[in-house]
Amino acid sequence: MIDSDYERDRADMVARQIEGRGVRDPRVLDAMRRIPRHEFVPEIERAHAYEDRPLPIGYGQTISQPYMVGVMTEALKLTPGDRVLEVGTGSGYQAAILSLLVAKVISIERISELAAGADAKLRSLEINNVTVLNGDGTLGCPEKAPFDAIIVTAGGPEAPEALRRQLCIGGRLLCPVGPRDGQRLSLITRTPEGYAEEPGVGCVFVPLIGSEGWPN
Repeated sequence: MIDSDYERDRADMVARQIEGRGVRDPRVLDAMRRIPRHEFVPEIERAHAYEDRPLPIGYGQTISQPYMVGVMTEALKLTPGDRVLEVGTGSGYQAAILSLLVAKVISIERISELAAGADAKLRSLEINNVTVLNGDGTLGCPEKAPFDAIIVTAGGPEAPEALRRQLCIGGRLLCPVGPRDGQRLSLITRTPEGYAEEPGVGCVFVPLIGSEGWPN
C-alpha cells in the first residue's frame, strides 16, 4: 500500500468506527486522523491496520481496537495542559494519540523489548512529549506524580491503589476492571473527599501484570 491508501483507510476508520459509533470530541477525532496506526503494527499486519479489531504486536500483547482507543481517550476529558500517565505502552499507538492532546505523557511498559520499540517509533515520528519507561506500571510513577489523568491499557482485577494515589484532585483514572476473560471500563475521579467511580462499557484487554495486578 502507498501513503495515500493508508490516509484513505485512516479517514474511513475514523468516520465509520470512531465517529460513526458515538465518539464526538473533535480533538480526539483529529488526533486519530493524524496518527498513522499502520506505523505501530508489525509489517505483516499493516494491511489490517485500520480494521475494527486489536492486532498482535508480539510478546503476547496487542494494539487496541481503534474504537476502544477513541472511547477511552474521550472518556478522560483531556485538556492541552494535562500531564498523563499511561500504563501499558505496547507499540506506542495510544501514547502517540495522547501526545497530540496533552502537554506531557509518561508511559510505562513492563516488556523491555516493547518499551524500546515504542520509544524508537515515537522518536522516528518526531513525537517528543512522550517518555517511555520500562517497569511495573501497576506501581505508577510516583516521582512524576501527581497526574491529571491515568489510562491503563490492560485489564486488572481492580484499579491499582498506587495509581489512585498518584492522581491530582480532579484527576481521572480509566482502567479495565474485572476477570481475565472480560472487563468493564472503570472511570475513577479523585475528589477532595475521596474517589468517585463510574462504570463504563464492557471490554476485553490483555491481563494487567504486576504487583497490583495479576501475577505473571
